[in-house]
Amino acid sequence: MRIRATVAAVTGALALSAFAVPAAQAAPVDGTPYTMNVGFSNLKIASSIKVGTSNEVSTTYSYTLTHGADVDATAADFYTDAYLYRGSLDDPTATVEGDDDATCKYATATTLTCTGTVDIYPADGDLTYADAGKWSVAAEATALNGQDESDPDYSKVGFKDQGGLATTSLLRYSKLTTDAAPEPVIKGKTLTVTGTLTRASWDYNKYYGYSAQSVQLQFAKKGSSTYTTLKTVKTDASGKLKTTVTASVDGSYRYVYAGSSDTAAVTATADAVDVQ
Repeated sequence: MRIRATVAAVTGALALSAFAVPAAQAAPVDGTPYTMNVGFSNLKIASSIKVGTSNEVSTTYSYTLTHGADVDATAADFYTDAYLYRGSLDDPTATVEGDDDATCKYATATTLTCTGTVDIYPADGDLTYADAGKWSVAAEATALNGQDESDPDYSKVGFKDQGGLATTSLLRYSKLTTDAAPEPVIKGKTLTVTGTLTRASWDYNKYYGYSAQSVQLQFAKKGSSTYTTLKTVKTDASGKLKTTVTASVDGSYRYVYAGSSDTAAVTATADAVDVQ
């Protein structure tokens, strides 16, 4: 994630993402950024982002940036991007950003289509358990207008941000298994179907059993791809699943978890059973 600097203004806190200001230089500052004549719309991002314990996760976003005639969006020191935030836009409790600024192309004389990514590194401690759930999405733009980013006159720096453009959810990645036994099984006999539901812990970078969750047991006859729900089973304190069914015909069994507000849905690999 890139560092977002914050400059305290008389009217509130303005977030400057294009460059970082060391804490020793953050105050006092020379002037206050002026509100740039730009707007953001049509922001699109995945409705949810599944994050595990080790792999980098990059999610693409896009939005439309519209600017006035007094803004040079082609300047080398004009920057824009989108990011996730929680809390208020001016004073967020947390943010999730990308490694790079967005890339923009002109659609009309004053309208650009911008694309970029939000990049998350769970192995580096980017997230904790409290970060799972819904986030708001904002876009921002900064024009340095030739100012030295290490020591700018902020009164000559343009800035604009806009929140509430979209929402997405950061979900803990989940895993699910299915094992039906015995195999083969005699027709009319009892078949025991076990499994385990686990989910990522962003605090410890491991997967742990997810307890007290309702999981569906589904079955499809041999040669068919259509699954029917047989029953709902709850995970125990360790995330384990266990139930029994009566074997009737050849087919495949699988557990399916619908997900929750902070954990991703998952379907286990099916286990085929031969009924004799």
